[in-house]
Amino acid sequence: MFQVPKIEAMRIMRERERIAQFTKFVQEFGVTDTYTFPTESLHEKGALNLAQVCVCIRALGIEAQAKPGYSGPEGFWPKKSERNIREFSEEQLKAGQSVISLQYSSFKGATQAGMSMGKPRHIVE
Repeated sequence: MFQVPKIEAMRIMRERERIAQFTKFVQEFGVTDTYTFPTESLHEKGALNLAQVCVCIRALGIEAQAKPGYSGPEGFWPKKSERNIREFSEEQLKAGQSVISLQYSSFKGATQAGMSMGKPRHIVE
């Protein structure tokens, strides 16, 4: 059991140390650095970033659920994505180059006919 510190500075130091231990554990568990947070994100009032802390907890849950022997509720966390490496032949790559994507401004007859954006502007002379 933790001892209750009598000096305020000792209490703050201990809180910061516990947060640092948590982030170290999370990294050792398999969560990448992009999902972890610095101690200040949870401890300092000026640098408080609870969104990043929640992201870290979510990533920890996803990583825990993916480990063998997980006994928590299934489906509580999103499923961890798996690598899906695809191999394409030269023939398939060449066929893909001849297809015109809709991202290249193929409007297929789209016009602004019939669109009205509120009331018409009345100009009085």
